[in-house]
Amino acid sequence: MAKTTAMRLLELIVYREDISKVLSYLGNLGEFQFQQDFDKPSSASGAPSSSKSELNPDSDIFYKLEQARSVLGIPELDHYTIAPSIPTEQDEKDALELIDKAESIHEREVQAGENAKRAADTLAEAKAFTNLKVSYTELENLSFLTMRIGKIDPENIPSLKAILGVRAMIVPLGEDKSRVMVASSKKARFMVDTELKNAGFVEIQIPKDFKGIPDDMLESLQEQQAQAEKVLEEVQVERKNFSETHKDALLRCLQLYSFASQIRETQNRLESTEYVYRITGWIPAYLSHNVMKSLDELTESRTGIREFLPSEVASITSGQEQVPVQLKHGKIVSAFERMIFSYGAPLYGTVDPTPFVAIFFTLLFGIMFGDAGQGLVFLLVGILMCMGKMKLMGWEKFSRIFICIGVSSTIMGLLTGEFFANETLLEPFAKYVTGLFGEPRSPILSMMPTGSKESITRMFMFFGFTIAVGFVINTCGLLINIINQFSLKNYGRALFGKTGLSGAVFFWYVIAFALRIAFLKHVPAVYDWIVIGTSLTLTAFCEPLQRIVSKESPVLENGLFSAIIGALVEVIEVFSSYISNTVSFVRVGAFALAHAVLGFLINMMAELAGPGGILVLILGNAIVVVLEGMIVAIQVVRLQYYEFFSKFFTETGREFKPFRFEYKPVLKF
Repeated sequence: MAKTTAMRLLELIVYREDISKVLSYLGNLGEFQFQQDFDKPSSASGAPSSSKSELNPDSDIFYKLEQARSVLGIPELDHYTIAPSIPTEQDEKDALELIDKAESIHEREVQAGENAKRAADTLAEAKAFTNLKVSYTELENLSFLTMRIGKIDPENIPSLKAILGVRAMIVPLGEDKSRVMVASSKKARFMVDTELKNAGFVEIQIPKDFKGIPDDMLESLQEQQAQAEKVLEEVQVERKNFSETHKDALLRCLQLYSFASQIRETQNRLESTEYVYRITGWIPAYLSHNVMKSLDELTESRTGIREFLPSEVASITSGQEQVPVQLKHGKIVSAFERMIFSYGAPLYGTVDPTPFVAIFFTLLFGIMFGDAGQGLVFLLVGILMCMGKMKLMGWEKFSRIFICIGVSSTIMGLLTGEFFANETLLEPFAKYVTGLFGEPRSPILSMMPTGSKESITRMFMFFGFTIAVGFVINTCGLLINIINQFSLKNYGRALFGKTGLSGAVFFWYVIAFALRIAFLKHVPAVYDWIVIGTSLTLTAFCEPLQRIVSKESPVLENGLFSAIIGALVEVIEVFSSYISNTVSFVRVGAFALAHAVLGFLINMMAELAGPGGILVLILGNAIVVVLEGMIVAIQVVRLQYYEFFSKFFTETGREFKPFRFEYKPVLKF
């Protein structure tokens, strides 16, 4: 069985003049994980302060370039589009020129926008009083009226009129009706003022001799507004032209300084003296020799390099640190790695479960989702995502999983005779295949219950098949755990316990015992009970037996009575867990049966719909692909986690997370 990738620890002593080249090489390699703890917040995240700029001037330039990109309206990047390299002096000069020009355009655009808004507001204010042709003093001196002129939200005017009624008159001023004149009797002025305040009315102070806005002044204000808008438009055109002509240069500088700021940030976190830096980190053993050779050539033999086995690292042998775990696979199997790491990383030096997960996931999904047409949909979607022709909300990284489940669903659909819920299209294929081995029939494997004795027998046989699949999966989990424990030299755990050798023997023998009784008419013998009793006893008293093997004392840590109680609890847990782990796979057959019934219902509804049947067929299949596909995927993941992983994932390791350069709009380390 394949195990996790062998790792080596490298210690590098690098001269200050070479540190940027070394970090650049390691980041581009993407296979080196620093041993140092870099989990603290990065000083380069967010807007840099002056002290941060001194520590990482490249981050300061990157941040300003990012601001320039934003104000110029250039879409941000999410990955490098050029081979990243360290900026030269000319690159820095170009970047600073771009920043200065972008800031200048932005400042002029903001100023022009403010001027245009001010001119528009002034014109609107003036237009509000174009229909006021009587001196405001004459209106105010009326003995029976109180006048108020001010601003109000036009939406509040109808409700205000309803409240005031005949006690006041509201006269809109100007075209936008945002200014009004309110006239009321002097007796009602206090009530009117209260309601005006509640409506958000803001009084405008009007000069006593004000009689409205002269026409020539309005023309002048209109000219000023037009001129301000023209200036704003010219600046916006200049910004757009500058953005189009300098877009590539700006994006190039952004990528260079994203790269440089990450190098500087990493450099600032390393152990160092006045002249040298010390780097320690993990690397796959198969790359170790080539990396040491490349670093030696890169620095012209100025870098000191030492290589250590994990067993030679003090922090590993003392248990303070775990060796990071890398899983090395081909493109198809590697697509299933995230399913492993989402549960936990395997321990270093143990069996790699990814190939098993890839096989079991594909097999279980196909059994539960057997339809050739719907399977081809998954296959097509997976191929398109793999080729980069289709985006599906970040699911592109699982494109090969889509291909695998598409193939398995298609094969199962060919066996059950379903093609987009139709059971007649594949009849020629089924009869051809079955005709090679005897009498032609369709489908090859009938899943639809008909109520006949043969149908019920066939259904229970299928459930038995899914339980057999579960037995194989459980067995693989037990074998992986036993091998892992021997590899880790935990001999007690390997030999005794529910998932150790004694528990496995009990599980296997009970299954074989039951099958012999059911199908071979076996009569239970004394040796059967001896094997079952011995394996169960060894499993029940696993803790004291493990302490004996590991030479720990006392053997009965909490006394004999406690050991007996623990053994009884262990027996109950062994029976309950193995029964549930096995019977749980009945759901695989149940989902396969439910899928067949659902397809039958869709097909029947399509026939009843007449001319609209094609629409029912399309909609029904779409719902099945999306909704039932998600449900089946969740069930498969659940079976993997609870019935397979639980056998050997008693401890979790540390995932290998190598140092890589990633384009980051806001630096986060």
